[in-house]
Amino acid sequence: MRTDNDSWDITESVGVTAVGVAAARAVESARPDALFHDPYAAKLVEAVGDGWSRIMRGEVQIDPERNRLYGPMGGMMTARTLYFDEYFRAAVADGIRQVVILASGLDARAYRLEWPAGTVVFELDQPKVLEFKAGALADDTPAAERRTIAIDLRQDWPAALRENGFDPSRPTAWLAEGLLRYLPHDAQDRLCENIVELSAPGSRVALNIGMGERQMNSESREARAKALAEAGIRLDVENLFYSSEGRTDPRGWFAERGWTVSSGDAANILTEHGREVSETAHTDFDRMVLMTAIRQGD
Repeated sequence: MRTDNDSWDITESVGVTAVGVAAARAVESARPDALFHDPYAAKLVEAVGDGWSRIMRGEVQIDPERNRLYGPMGGMMTARTLYFDEYFRAAVADGIRQVVILASGLDARAYRLEWPAGTVVFELDQPKVLEFKAGALADDTPAAERRTIAIDLRQDWPAALRENGFDPSRPTAWLAEGLLRYLPHDAQDRLCENIVELSAPGSRVALNIGMGERQMNSESREARAKALAEAGIRLDVENLFYSSEGRTDPRGWFAERGWTVSSGDAANILTEHGREVSETAHTDFDRMVLMTAIRQGD
């Protein structure tokens, strides 16, 4: 059960979900028709241990009636990876050289994307998560200047960001991927307020969130729990998230503050890349928000 001041490492609670996302990226990267390549994802998953490695290799089936890794949610992770990769490419093409990845988890974009000279990528996450990642990628060199900030995002992370060289007078590209549902409603609002306060004109933010509760039948829940137990992974998925009921829709929130908001459609992203999307996946995709907001010049 989540509590206000809980913490975690990469093998427990919210940390485990970062491994799950990395596993999904590794599986996509290994496909002959892969839509992106993340050469670090499999390395990170293997460093966690045998359970997640078995899931990544398909030896343990999370949802055998749909596909070997997450069913429609795997497609969503592929779509959002493509969306956010393109978001960063557009940001640097517009001259942005300051990047902040909130709750960076096992995100390897600082290593795998092409960054122009002078780009600084700030990664914020729980201390134990960043410590694990540093060990797993100790032999790898980032493609940009990478600065890690070990802090809980429910704490005063803006101060920590400034202390590590963040310049609020420069345009920034922010990313909050797979983050908001793990925050209480008021913490989400405070996070967005802090982003606005720290953003110079020309800054932008990209995020995703599920609006509305995902429906999963008891048979699917039991199959997932059995697969995780078989892999030796203890994870109470239902209690990781805070409810979406009454949560602020970030699209309207940023638009009300004068930011130019655009949305991405996960199904369209996949089909435009030649990937078929099932009707079941469409149902899940419809509740997922992919959003970019840009602060225009004052």
